[in-house]
This record gives sequence, structure tokens and C-alpha cells, in this order.
Amino acid sequence: MSKLFSAACERNSTPILQTIAPLLTDSKTLLEIGSGTGQHAVSFARHLAHLQWQTSDRQEYHPSIIAWMAEAALPNLLPPFELNIGTSPWPQQQFDAVYTANTCHIMAWEEVALMFAGVASLLVAGGLFLIYGPFNYAGEFTSASNQQFDASLKQQATHMGIRDIENMLILASQHGMALQDDIAMPANNRLLVLSKGGQEQREA
Repeated sequence: MSKLFSAACERNSTPILQTIAPLLTDSKTLLEIGSGTGQHAVSFARHLAHLQWQTSDRQEYHPSIIAWMAEAALPNLLPPFELNIGTSPWPQQQFDAVYTANTCHIMAWEEVALMFAGVASLLVAGGLFLIYGPFNYAGEFTSASNQQFDASLKQQATHMGIRDIENMLILASQHGMALQDDIAMPANNRLLVLSKGGQEQREA
């Protein structure tokens, strides 16, 4: 079957939606990097009807994204384009916001850097880059479960691993983005809110 299901997506959809919805009230277009199964795209586009939600991922995930889209039949949810960080061309259009969940610890660090460069090229001035996932602070894990998760990632591939937020913010600064907020999420995850051309405000 082409329609895939992620239990993690099912669990975290509601808290993520509740957190990002107030941030996107003035946005009209959003690019999701790494749409995966397609569950987040359908859930969020359904509740954010004012927002045109553009999906993207590697080609092997497209059948599942399209299957979820076909079932939902939402007019503001757009079919995925191929985006394989480091090899695929970035879209030429501009977006008010970019959202990505649980991708930074899967990509190689070089790919994370390429993602930041690509996002900076397509975000409008004042646009938001929303990054969901686990992060370390001052090189330390925030929980024992995150440490175990990091070990399991490195067993899968040596290039994977939970990233240090300090390094993420260096990348952001190099590409004209600043931390607007750092929001605690369930299960020891965070939502980083970066603004293109914005002033660093606070961590929460």
C-alpha cells in the first residue's frame, strides 16, 4: 500500500499544530521540507485553510503523500515536488514560511547546512523557518531518552545524530536568520522559530 502511517506523526500533530498556528496567521504560502508519510501536511492544511501548504520530499515518499492528499481532498494542499537536499534544485518561488520536522538528525550535517542555505534563498523578508525535533544544549542531552535515541541513530548511520542548538544558530546567522523563539514541546522536543532578517528575541 502506498499510504504509510507514522505513530509519531499521529502523536505530535496536535501539539505542533497548536504551537505553529498562531505563528502562521499572516502567512499565505508554506513549504514543508520532508513531508514523509504526508500526515502532517494533511492535518495542518486542514486546520490552516488560509495557508497554501506545499509538500516536498525524496521521490520514494511521494506515493504516500499523494495517497493522504487524495483521501483528504484539500484545496490548499499541493502535490509534492522532489527535494533531495544536496542534489535536487530548490524551487524558484518565494514562501512566507518553511516547516520541517525531525529531519535535522537524519540528514548529514553538510545537508543541514545546505538546507539552511536553500531556505534562506526562498524565504521572504521576515519569513519564518520552523524546525521541530530534539536538540542538545551546550553539547548535553536534555533527557536520557534523547541520549538513547541519539545512540540508535548512530547505529543506523554514523552521519545521523541529535544536533547542538548552538551550531544550528550559527548556521541561521550565516544565512541571515535569527532565533525568534525556542519552544519546549512534548517528548523532549523543541520548536525553533527562526526569522529571516529578524532580531534575536528570546529562548523559552
